[in-house]
Amino acid sequence: MYLTTAHEMREMDEKTITEFGIPGRILMENAGRSSARILLEKIDSIENKRVAVAAGRGNNGGDGFVIARYLALKGIAVTVYLFSKSDRLKGDALDNFNLLKPLSIPVIEISDHNAFASSRSSMYHQHLWVDALLGTGLNTDVKDFFYDIISFINSLNIPVLSVDIPSGLNSDTGRPCGICIHADITVTFGFAKPGHIIFPGAGFTGDLKIVDIGIPPYITEAVGPRTHLMTPEMTAGYFTPRQKDDHKGKTGHLLLIAGSPGKTGSAAMTAMSAMRSGAGLVTLGVPEGLNPVLETQIVEAMTCPLPETDDGTFDESAFDKINSLMDGKKCLAIGPGIGTDESTKRLFCKVVMASNIPVVIDADGLNILADKIHLLKTLNIPVVLTPHPGEMSRLTGKSTTEIQFDRIKTARDFAVEHNIHLILKGARSVIAHPDGHTYINPTGNPGMAAGGMGDVLTGIVAGLITQGMSVEKAARAGTFLHGAAADLIESKYASYGYLASEVMDEIPPQIRALLTLPEFTGRFPFKRIF
Repeated sequence: MYLTTAHEMREMDEKTITEFGIPGRILMENAGRSSARILLEKIDSIENKRVAVAAGRGNNGGDGFVIARYLALKGIAVTVYLFSKSDRLKGDALDNFNLLKPLSIPVIEISDHNAFASSRSSMYHQHLWVDALLGTGLNTDVKDFFYDIISFINSLNIPVLSVDIPSGLNSDTGRPCGICIHADITVTFGFAKPGHIIFPGAGFTGDLKIVDIGIPPYITEAVGPRTHLMTPEMTAGYFTPRQKDDHKGKTGHLLLIAGSPGKTGSAAMTAMSAMRSGAGLVTLGVPEGLNPVLETQIVEAMTCPLPETDDGTFDESAFDKINSLMDGKKCLAIGPGIGTDESTKRLFCKVVMASNIPVVIDADGLNILADKIHLLKTLNIPVVLTPHPGEMSRLTGKSTTEIQFDRIKTARDFAVEHNIHLILKGARSVIAHPDGHTYINPTGNPGMAAGGMGDVLTGIVAGLITQGMSVEKAARAGTFLHGAAADLIESKYASYGYLASEVMDEIPPQIRALLTLPEFTGRFPFKRIF
């Protein structure tokens, strides 16, 4: 599912008007009529309520004028509060404003703080607000007059429907521009915007509804949005049922290099998660002193003891044995719990540079890579990195605040620059690819803020690659599956307190659910965005 930036949406609108021939006024009519219909459907006893439309002077306000007209035609008491002088309106917004007078729809012009102060009394007595103040083009902080208006509407504690985007929300990043409307419902046009889906914007958007306003598909394809929302239908398409004569030789062999003293759990969970996702065979390479421990922790995977340092971490001298272990493998996963000993760092670099199979790098592998970032541009194999914001900070040199401010751009820019696939973990994880296409994952919940969850994700992604799924699809499907398994646990128990190993155990049921999609979308407790 496409998610369109403000620039992409503006380009689609312009092409629809100039190339396809649908006038802008028709697009506005379609947007306003659909928004009014949703209001009528969603708000109980709306015919008995007083509705206020907060309108700006741009096209967002024009959509609000259309909504007011349709509500009035249904006999609903609606008042338009125009936060501008009417002589500043133009184009389609002006045309729709002029249709309010014949219907005797009250319009109160509020163009400064004094007019706002004198109108507050009537504004207090509304039952519902339609927010048509500011549109998707906003990219600077809301200040002064409009800041006060948004603050006032938020303080009323009554339902708000936002038109296209909650006023004050950056539609590309999901960041409030100083202040933002808290909407109960947002009706957006053509496509959802990244800011509706990514946090914190998702928390301001409320119940999101997408309506078709008439943009033809060929124009959408010509513009080519590069941001997408993962859906159950999309993810299900990446999985194929096993053939009855499949065997472990056909379902792939993963090589995992993981573990160090005190971190055997990382190695065990990564290995088991790969097998839970369907990998036929897993060989786990561990420091030789830990081999007896791992052999008792995991039964189904094979272990291989490797030379270690005096501190019990991987020694550089393990390279030749690891290099030979890569023969016949379909994927290499490296990093969970390996530590950052200097000898281990040198080994990591040698192994990654020597690999001729796809590599998934996580945890300590990312921390080592942060000082050797130039290595990525020397590799001729597909690479998947799975950082959380702290690890991404070390990889990029940016603060976590900068990274979280625009997660989509951060992930995309890094993936393109370094020619890798990147899963930036967190609420609504972002999966970015070398071609610039970026996906937002809607599954998962706050209970995943616990140790071991990243190891499970690494195992799932590596396990899917091992079975022959493309690296791009495995990064996306693995992230979706990981969150879906956690969502199922949350629905059974609570929003926190469950374990990464419990998420791991829910992977096979969720693969089954995806292979039988009606079951997934019907019985499965997936938190749909829309």
